[in-house]
Amino acid sequence: MNNMKDKALALLSIAAKAGKIVSGGFMCEKAIQEGTACLIIIAEDASGNTRKKFTDKSTFYNVPCRVAGTSEVLGHRIGKQNRMVVAVTDEGLAEQITNKLDS
Repeated sequence: MNNMKDKALALLSIAAKAGKIVSGGFMCEKAIQEGTACLIIIAEDASGNTRKKFTDKSTFYNVPCRVAGTSEVLGHRIGKQNRMVVAVTDEGLAEQITNKLDS
């Protein structure tokens, strides 16, 4: 994992502690539809169906979407079991994470 991606995923821990994270398929889908999701992160080991579903939904609702980290890493960063999908609900944190993932 490159350094910037690692820093981006470290920001997930901060977002989780601040209560600005929603995780799991159903909750993330709901966050996208309700407009509370500012960024969707899909695990690298997510199934093709999961990737397609959240990429399509993110595109439709105009929510940035990135693929980063394994389900184990995403879950660990937010203090939960393995997670295939995580939604960041804080605009500032979402922007910082996106910038680090894209650099």
